[in-house]
Amino acid sequence: MAIDAMFKQMKADGIDVIGFGAGEPDFNTPDAIKQAGIEAIQNNFTRYTPAAGTVELRQAVCDRMKADCGLDYKPSQVVVSSGAKHLVYLALRALVNPGDEIILPAPFWVSYIELIRMVGGVPVVVTATEAEHFKLTAEKLEAAITPKTKAIILNNPSNPTGMTYSREELEAIAAVCLKHEVYVISDEIYYGLVYDGMEFTSFAALSPEVKELTILINGVSKSYAMTGWRIGYACANDTIAKIMANYVSHSTGSPVAISQKAAVVALNAPQDEVEAMRQSFEERRNYIVERMNSIPGVSCIKPEGAFYVMMNLEKLIGKTIHGVEITNDDVFADAFLKYGLVAVVPGSGFGAPNFVRWSYATSIENIKEGLDRLEKFLAE
Repeated sequence: MAIDAMFKQMKADGIDVIGFGAGEPDFNTPDAIKQAGIEAIQNNFTRYTPAAGTVELRQAVCDRMKADCGLDYKPSQVVVSSGAKHLVYLALRALVNPGDEIILPAPFWVSYIELIRMVGGVPVVVTATEAEHFKLTAEKLEAAITPKTKAIILNNPSNPTGMTYSREELEAIAAVCLKHEVYVISDEIYYGLVYDGMEFTSFAALSPEVKELTILINGVSKSYAMTGWRIGYACANDTIAKIMANYVSHSTGSPVAISQKAAVVALNAPQDEVEAMRQSFEERRNYIVERMNSIPGVSCIKPEGAFYVMMNLEKLIGKTIHGVEITNDDVFADAFLKYGLVAVVPGSGFGAPNFVRWSYATSIENIKEGLDRLEKFLAE
């Protein structure tokens, strides 16, 4: 947050800074989706809907999950709310009693650990190293489980690492969860953004038994460039879905009616524009990874999904750049913004010290210029 505040102030002061912190696509919402929102307003679709979302939208979610992931859900098992983040919170609220332990693989998205604490849960952080491709193994999961373990949060593809679990890796994790009856909150918001011809596997699609223990979190934000429309959805068994719907009813109430109409069109329409955006992200990823690994002192592994890359700073720790001793990722990010005029996100907030996250949800021109500045910053 401190880096972001400094970046915004420098930009407001007219300084030519480039930001790589964005957690949202740089594309515009496709026209057909925008038109659906406009028509919803013109047709006066502006009143409360059912708390868990319109039946029309929940059916569209079911149809999309069937088409993309081979999953069978009923509209009554779908809960729509104001973004995927809210649904992670609702899932935890439905599951967690004070003192319950929630296993959180690191690197993790910054909000997960706070959401666990907000519901009185105890986060149990299990670190996956770069050598492990930042992926939790079944062995590490098994070792972290205690009698107090209630659930695990799994983010696939991952923010901040972009790493994506194969079906075999998920099956090994699922076997441990089934053995100990541990729930899985599977955040799959980036599922439409996987690369290299990789086939995405939803955790809930592994087996009927696994599906019963899974709360699948998804939404329209990333795949359809609809972050500001604030529509996420969760799919779960009948009991959990009902509890989550009750929480929606008594907290925020129904999600935005206009956005729901737009989301129906997003989910039901041909997915050509989603694929075009995915291809653009893949091209950017290829460039940023190849270029970053050619710059002395830094490195990264190739992410398989989402639109982030984690840059390894370990060779820079202890070195002095522009008069600043680089003692950790926060110090690097601060110096890189001040002297290199580039904003990146320190890894410490994600449970990944001595890494920084770059988002390639920006133009290829910005990516090239940002890496030019990195090269110059490190050379001086």
